[in-house]
Amino acid sequence: MRTGRPRSFCTDTVLDRALTVFWRHGYEGASIAELTAAMGINTPSLYAAFGSKEGLFRAVLERYDAKRKSFMDRVLAGTSAKSVARLFLEGVAEFACDTKGRDPPGCFSVQSGLSCTDQDIPNALAKYRAHKERLLRERFERARNEGDLPKGADPLALARYLMAVANGMCVQASAGSSTRELLATAKLALAAWPDADEPESKRRTARSRATAARA
Repeated sequence: MRTGRPRSFCTDTVLDRALTVFWRHGYEGASIAELTAAMGINTPSLYAAFGSKEGLFRAVLERYDAKRKSFMDRVLAGTSAKSVARLFLEGVAEFACDTKGRDPPGCFSVQSGLSCTDQDIPNALAKYRAHKERLLRERFERARNEGDLPKGADPLALARYLMAVANGMCVQASAGSSTRELLATAKLALAAWPDADEPESKRRTARSRATAARA
């Protein structure tokens, strides 16, 4: 049985190069010629390895997700719900601007599918963002159960709040905002974060002190 020729390229390398093209031009704006030129492979090799332009894009998105996993792991390991929120927004502020001079500022998952008529692509990007939202929601559910968030806090609303702020920060980065400016935005967003409910014993002590002060 004959087998195909082994690939003569590093998959991670060509995916990173394709990511830059998709990020700069968007899914529809990135041509096969631009992709293959950046990746250093010919068109038959692209189709043999990834099946189609959409297949390549999905492989790029998986690669991007894998590269961002360590960031989310660090965020979710925060010692409190507020520290999770702070690590997330401050991390977004930093990576959205510091692209090492290769990729555009902003976020690949936000910008690469804008103005795309192929709904499968925006759907794939929305699924990627929804996964991060779910991870945040689950972390905040745990925080609420542990008393680190008020009993009336809505973990889903908090996760969506962070995602909305982060996506807006990425758009601002693409328009030229600096890391310092985005960190200021993150600080304002965190000012609205709900504090944990005070233990009843602490509230009783505070009431007793107030009563004694008035006596």
